[in-house]
Amino acid sequence: MDTQQMQEIGVKAGKLSRRINHWIEAFCVFLLVVLVLDVWLGILVRYAIPLPLTFTEELARYLMIWMALLAVSSGIVYREHIGVEYVFKHFPDGMRRWVALAFDLISFAFFFLLLWYGIDFVERGFKRVTMIFGMPKGYPFIGVPLAAAVACLQLVLVGLRDFCAPEPPDSTGADRPPSGSFVEER
Repeated sequence: MDTQQMQEIGVKAGKLSRRINHWIEAFCVFLLVVLVLDVWLGILVRYAIPLPLTFTEELARYLMIWMALLAVSSGIVYREHIGVEYVFKHFPDGMRRWVALAFDLISFAFFFLLLWYGIDFVERGFKRVTMIFGMPKGYPFIGVPLAAAVACLQLVLVGLRDFCAPEPPDSTGADRPPSGSFVEER
């Protein structure tokens, strides 16, 4: 495979990664809006309007967990995950591509294990019910393997994007938005 084909693969992987990230970020914003409204409602019914609404605390907990877990994949897209900048900066340019790949492989292993064990976690959750809603806990627990799957997918796409790029990455974090990123397009 020649360098032109590798660069095309990297560009396509980057575009797909940005598209997926756009929808994940939009969904996280939606969850944040619902979370804020839920907390406001909880404060309102506790201190201002005495209504017997007991679901607000439990809903806020699940919304926050889902939002935080899904936002991990956005951190991966912008390379703001477990890469240690100090260590990364001390490698020569030619090695940085391989160090970034190593960080991606370690992260992928972690998120794949989280996905694998998260599926069992969800299955066991369907045997228990939530205190307030009375629904199986498996439904809110689905966020764990779902977020891990999206993180694995983003790690593959971002790894391809950066490994196939003509220049090795010069940073692992926020210093550098991904080339052609959603941030640059705004």
